[in-house]
Amino acid sequence: MHLRYWFFILSIVCPFTASASSAQSHTKVDLVIVNKSESRMSVMRDGKVIKTYVIAMGDAPKGHKLREGDQRTPQGRYVLDYKKSDSAFYRSIHISYPNDEDKLRAQALGISPGGMIMIHGQNPRSSLSPEEAQKYNWTNGCIAVTNKEMDELWRMIDEGTPIEIWP
Repeated sequence: MHLRYWFFILSIVCPFTASASSAQSHTKVDLVIVNKSESRMSVMRDGKVIKTYVIAMGDAPKGHKLREGDQRTPQGRYVLDYKKSDSAFYRSIHISYPNDEDKLRAQALGISPGGMIMIHGQNPRSSLSPEEAQKYNWTNGCIAVTNKEMDELWRMIDEGTPIEIWP
């Protein structure tokens, strides 16, 4: 009887413990905010931060992306418009750069604005640990997180979620 009592208690408590710890990664977010100067990305729901991630960016993270190959991450308001499960860097979520303003600026300057800016996982060819790699800006202008974090983001972010990228 005593043993049966503990199994009953565990069957009630354990599901709540597991769901409480993983509930955060199953929450759908309604906004993603990137703070380039702090190398941080926060996912938001109803004006509250759900989680914050350390990010890696391109080799020249300061300033707005102007042209293809400038190693910069764009700044402004965009949309996370599609997911790519077979990305070269684990998984990726596409950022809708360039927007109309970016295209007009590039046209006026006679340059290509570039594109294919993503939030993605780790570089599979890197010899660094995921945590070590996040200490360096190694992308071509994308926003990188660890593969484990990318799995969380994959569940939390729906296509059409807005993203704000701040200086």
